[in-house]
Formats: sequence, C-alpha cells, structure tokens
Amino acid sequence: MTYDQAIKRVEEIVHELEQTEALSVTEYKKKAAEAQELLNFCQSQLVEMEQSLAQKD
Repeated sequence: MTYDQAIKRVEEIVHELEQTEALSVTEYKKKAAEAQELLNFCQSQLVEMEQSLAQKD
C-alpha cells in the first residue's frame, strides 16, 4: 500500500462515518481501528521521508 492509497482509504472511512446515521458500536470500532492503522502507516512513511531528507543534508 502506498501513502496515497492509505490517505484515500482514510477519507473514504470518514465519508462513510459521516453518511451513516446508525452504525453498530462494533462496526464503528472496526472502521475507527482501520483508520488508525492507516494513519499510523502514513505517519511512519512521513518519518522515513523526513529521515531520508535529513541524511542528504
């Protein structure tokens, strides 16, 4: 998965949560956990890029 794909999926999850009036607690937790996992992935990608750029300086 790429950074862009992960961000796109997070946006989809947010949209799903905004559009759905009634989610079960289990479904809400599932979507929230998926979004958190994706955000953690994105953060790690940004940290790697920052470290890579710092090494070039």
